[in-house]
Amino acid sequence: MAGHKILVIDDSKVIRVRVKEMLPKGNFNVIEAKDGQEGLKFIIKERPNLIMLDFLLPKVTGWEVFQKIQSQPQLKKIPLVLMSGRKEEVTDKIPEPFEKHFFAFLEKPFEKKELTAAIKSAFDLAKKRPSEQMEVAALGGSSGDIQALQAQVKKMQAEIAALKKQMAQLVTIIKQKLK
Repeated sequence: MAGHKILVIDDSKVIRVRVKEMLPKGNFNVIEAKDGQEGLKFIIKERPNLIMLDFLLPKVTGWEVFQKIQSQPQLKKIPLVLMSGRKEEVTDKIPEPFEKHFFAFLEKPFEKKELTAAIKSAFDLAKKRPSEQMEVAALGGSSGDIQALQAQVKKMQAEIAALKKQMAQLVTIIKQKLK
């Protein structure tokens, strides 16, 4: 892993320094970002070999950074370690198992052994991630087909919401008639 660029996005200086100190000396170039906004800039500018992302961040949250990474084919190829001291915050947004989303999870606080295992896992998962074309093909269509399906889903969700409202009104009327 010699010469790997690792971007550590965490609002805690202690965590950023801890990661840097736990990594083998000379093998990694650690870039530090103190919030999600700065992290996104570094992701685009530096194209790191690994991203270590805190989930709870100021300015731009870790969730928003994660979504941005996932929305761009070139960025989502970068191995990712998502970190949090509150795992439930992550599972509220991203269901487990995390491996199916192709990132490793590291619960804070962590030890060197856990950090090393998470980094190795992130690299392994990134290798297993299907290409964009394979993902689209697995869904049975082109990106245009996917956009059409997404539009259909949105329309259906609006129709469901309208039906729920009508059902609530019917229940209210029935209750009034039964009184």
